[in-house]
Amino acid sequence: MNIRKMFAQNFYAGDVEFLVDEYVRDYEPWHDLSKIHAGLVPHAGWMFSGRVAAHVFASVKNICQPDSIIIFGTVHNTGFVTNSSIYKEGAWSTPIGNITVDADLASEIFDSLPGVLVDKPDFHDGEHSIEVQLPFIKYMFPDTRIVPIAVIPDAGAIEIGESVGKIVKKCSKNVIIIGTSDLTHYGSNYGFIPAGCGESALKWMHINDKSIIELSLNLDAEAIVHEAEKKRNACGPGAMAATASFARFMGLEKGRLLDYTTSYEVLPEGEFSLGVGYAGIVY
Repeated sequence: MNIRKMFAQNFYAGDVEFLVDEYVRDYEPWHDLSKIHAGLVPHAGWMFSGRVAAHVFASVKNICQPDSIIIFGTVHNTGFVTNSSIYKEGAWSTPIGNITVDADLASEIFDSLPGVLVDKPDFHDGEHSIEVQLPFIKYMFPDTRIVPIAVIPDAGAIEIGESVGKIVKKCSKNVIIIGTSDLTHYGSNYGFIPAGCGESALKWMHINDKSIIELSLNLDAEAIVHEAEKKRNACGPGAMAATASFARFMGLEKGRLLDYTTSYEVLPEGEFSLGVGYAGIVY
């Protein structure tokens, strides 16, 4: 069996079970949520964004134990990854055991999207966005299988979300979609300092993030990729667009923002000059 080895262990270093328990210890899921079809989570190092991601997964766990989770991942290396790619079979390793790919579901999705999805496992090498979600899934949903899909930011993202929606609607399994993206990458490290430094710059970053969060909440899938290109407020607009497209196809009208923060507010050091935004959304 093909097993995708861990690449980004530094993103979730330590005792992952202990960390997850700490992230959700004082978290109370929204009690009026009776069904969750999908979620959007960040994918930075857990010390910065792990709590936000954990709250999304905890909200899902409060409602069900999914048979399979389809993960729409970010593509950071768009120079190498030229097409959206599904990981059709095998398993992915985590510090607490392997997670098996739902090969039947993956094959059905792949067959439904000719010319949109490719089957290239190497497109998932060197990419952390899906990987950093897996310890959450393995610990909180130990028997759940996954379907990893790396989604590039193009028009195909909308089609991926809709096609997956068609399959999930008629599927006898309990299937959840998890999309993953971080938001604005602000600071000289990222070559993006449009508002300078200090408190006013942090407020500017919040506003920039809010713009794409609102598109995601309103399921405006078509606008998300353009928004990210224009305002540089998401690194995974393809995954965000696919998630919103899926939720809209499932008949939803709006998502719910569970959490929002920035790396600076998690670990502030001096005057604000560097930060990345993180949102946790459920649909």
